[in-house]
Amino acid sequence: MTDEPSLFAGVEPPAARPGAPADAGGPGDAGAPDAGLADAPLAARMRPRTLEAFVGQPKLVGEGRPLRQLIESGRVPSLIFWGPPGTGKTTLAGLLAGRMEAAFVPFSAVTDGIPRVRRVLEEAKARRAATGRGTVLFVDEIHRFNRAQQDALLPHVERGAVTLIGATTENPSFEVVGPLLSRTRVFVLEPLAPEDVAEICARALRDRERGLGATGLSIEEDALARLGIESDGDARRALNALETAADLAGVAGAPAISADHVAAALQKRFARYDKSGEEHFNLISALHKAVRGSDADAALYWLARMLDGGEDPMYLARRIVRMAAEDVGLADPGALAVTIAARDAYHFLGSPEGDLALAQAVTYLAIAPKSNAVYRAFGGAARAARETPAEPVPFHIRNAPTRLMKELGYGSGYRYDHDEADGVAAQSYLPESLRGGRWYDPAGRGWEAEARRRLEAIRASRARAAAEVAGAETMEEDRSTE
Repeated sequence: MTDEPSLFAGVEPPAARPGAPADAGGPGDAGAPDAGLADAPLAARMRPRTLEAFVGQPKLVGEGRPLRQLIESGRVPSLIFWGPPGTGKTTLAGLLAGRMEAAFVPFSAVTDGIPRVRRVLEEAKARRAATGRGTVLFVDEIHRFNRAQQDALLPHVERGAVTLIGATTENPSFEVVGPLLSRTRVFVLEPLAPEDVAEICARALRDRERGLGATGLSIEEDALARLGIESDGDARRALNALETAADLAGVAGAPAISADHVAAALQKRFARYDKSGEEHFNLISALHKAVRGSDADAALYWLARMLDGGEDPMYLARRIVRMAAEDVGLADPGALAVTIAARDAYHFLGSPEGDLALAQAVTYLAIAPKSNAVYRAFGGAARAARETPAEPVPFHIRNAPTRLMKELGYGSGYRYDHDEADGVAAQSYLPESLRGGRWYDPAGRGWEAEARRRLEAIRASRARAAAEVAGAETMEEDRSTE
């Protein structure tokens, strides 16, 4: 396997002695990818070599937790690690391989393809036959594999030729094919807590063998705290920034890394956002629900997050218009006009000036009275329409533009509402099978309180008119039978 690029600089990890600790193999140990490379970045050199040295993810590797039990047992099924960058996916895969006494074969879904998969599988088969050792195939960025490439792994995972460990920053539900997903266990990694990131950085400063201990630098407390917070749960980013900050402190001849050194090393914090991935849907859901929940501050925060992440403002404008129709409705009839005006204002102004129009619309919607009565009413009417797609239009409300149609009864018996008392005629406007159907039930909030009053008055007037017509028809029938 010397022709394969690997996390161990081409050195296949030696088989661990039975009962030996996970880091017994030294620099080439399967539990410590890249740990033996003196010129590797600090983040690679500081990968934990043992489970005890791993920091973070207590829900997975804490005492008695499922992933820790798998690692300690050494009996590991195929897995997928799903989580943000720098949260320990590659490290945990290496630790698992070390406990299994298996060869760890890294594979990039970005640069490698099916031919290399075939080579890896052939070598895994030969390794098992020659030494009895298994192979952990670690596929980084597995979501970058297309469907055919993922399908190619299925039979080999099925029969256990390799233990597949995939790592992805994208939701496997969307990015991993169902058959492969059903053959693996998914473990979700969370962003590291600020205190965990700070501890990882502090260890790197103390470590004289692999870290920065030989520099003699210390770090100011506020600088360490800033690294923990502004790395956004990404240990790799924190360690890369720490290494840069140490270089800056060294050049300046400073005895300690200051908050200014850290700020210069971190530069801009980038939004964790994917305009076409899960985070896109998570954030627009958060924005919509904050508006619906009348929390203007939260709504503005999520709007700012999406704009800062590079979302198309016109997409946001369309969604804001939808919120006005769905969640505010006729409780505030002006809401729809406000959101349409915000859309037009953004289209006219562009960013950043137009962003304020979107913010104004979101704030208006958040504090407006809410009603989804029209949304529910239309849903009910749509269901009725689907269930009765062939119901004929009642003759009395049909149009009769020709003489023949009039002779056939089109429009016969129609009562002109403007000529009726209260402007409401005693007639139904629904097909006979749906007569009396009601879908719109106004809320008692905002303008819909007035809408409820009007609707009740209309229905009462129609009922009175219908009673009067029925009474008149009864009297006419009585006279005709005398």
